[in-house]
Amino acid sequence: MSLLSKDLVTIRQLGNKEIELILDCAASLKEVSTREIKKVPALRGKTIVNLFLEPSTRTRVSFEIAAKRLSADTINVSGTGTSISKGETLADTARNIQAMNPDILVIRHPAAGAPLLLSKILTCSVINAGDGAHEHPTQALLDMFTIREKKGRIAGLKIAIIGDISHSRVARSNIWGLRTMGAEVTVAGPPTMIPVDAESLGVKVSYDLIDAIKDADVIMMLRIQRERMAESLFPSLREYSRYFGLGYRHLKQARPEVIIMHPGPVNRGVELESALADSDHAVILDQVTNGVAVRMALLYLLAGGIIETGN
Repeated sequence: MSLLSKDLVTIRQLGNKEIELILDCAASLKEVSTREIKKVPALRGKTIVNLFLEPSTRTRVSFEIAAKRLSADTINVSGTGTSISKGETLADTARNIQAMNPDILVIRHPAAGAPLLLSKILTCSVINAGDGAHEHPTQALLDMFTIREKKGRIAGLKIAIIGDISHSRVARSNIWGLRTMGAEVTVAGPPTMIPVDAESLGVKVSYDLIDAIKDADVIMMLRIQRERMAESLFPSLREYSRYFGLGYRHLKQARPEVIIMHPGPVNRGVELESALADSDHAVILDQVTNGVAVRMALLYLLAGGIIETGN
């Protein structure tokens, strides 16, 4: 029996053993994507519904590819194509989908708590693909997978997360996940973008980029979440970039083999110098590749499939 519960709605529900299980499973499944025929029959006969009520490219496509590589039947539903646009509640929409007997519902929603709500009323598994400014657990898992792949470990590493911490679901999930796995985490950004209770999460807080990335093994840059801001929290993009945009000139403060991460989409020239985004330090495209493997692992573990390695 899997160590995982029925749903994945928050990274906080996972302990060290559960995270290791997911990452190990992802490592074994990553090889499937390198084959000429990129498919195994692990989830043949299973049905995955991707209900995305907020814009997404990487996450939605990643889940779809992951399901298809496991031979699951995949249904994609967007906000404009649902009865929600006609006034139906999210709960009623989900119940109607449940009535068609899917095995897993993957949901992205602009409201925090939406996946948790559905997990309590649906019998199928629910995976949180991002809920408002709350959490993005699968992004944190693929980030941890990438870090472990590149560094060989997570425990003991110094990891700096830079940018709009307050509005970032990616930051929140990564902080909880990385701390669970034993990393030392520093967050940095303008004071207006750092939660007042940030230190209670077990991280070091800095308002200076240079200080935050000193001796860092990993630097994770975040996009400014303008769509979640009620007002401007910094004078201008130019000033933000001047103080918190990462460039080559800053890397001498970090470890020589530092890796640079970004959940995307990257605003080149704002949070990250364009040339640096394309450098050998950057593992941004590796994150995208690993996202498919991690989501394959989650779908497999939650759906309870049996992997057959033969073609």
